[in-house]
Amino acid sequence: MDGTVVRALFPGSFDPITNGHLDIIRRAAGLFDVVIAAVYATPRKDVLFSVEERVEMVRQAVADIPNVEVCTYTGLTVDCARANGARVIIRGLRAISDFEYELEMAHMNRALAPELETVCLMTTGALSFVRSSRIREVAALGGDISEFVPPHVAEQLRRRFALAPSGSRLLKRGE
Repeated sequence: MDGTVVRALFPGSFDPITNGHLDIIRRAAGLFDVVIAAVYATPRKDVLFSVEERVEMVRQAVADIPNVEVCTYTGLTVDCARANGARVIIRGLRAISDFEYELEMAHMNRALAPELETVCLMTTGALSFVRSSRIREVAALGGDISEFVPPHVAEQLRRRFALAPSGSRLLKRGE
């Protein structure tokens, strides 16, 4: 080994961070010297939490992993990777449906930044169906999401949706 520190970037909107994200981050932290959880500030999709809230949730979630850093970014992921000295972009694959999108993205990133490698980690089977949008949906409908997100994230979701008006009510017999 040449003593070079290998920094890897794990980009995402993290709206919110899930146990699936944490699974990938923890495993990547075992493979690379430094893992940077890069919170995308301006995703093309609607977000529930502000970038500041998402960063804070990620920071709390990774506080026990010493070689993980958190940053925010706008623009191209490859530019964020370069700015942070990363040589690797980490992506998580949940199912075969993710593969085509991630393959296309890896090829585009390679064309834009040939010095960067994309490494895909398969999500643990028990978490393969967990995605932030599904967690938000279940939480909004009052479902228990505590096994899919860190406790502080579950609390944030409960608080956020406790403020939202409920669209259902329990009917009494005969109504």
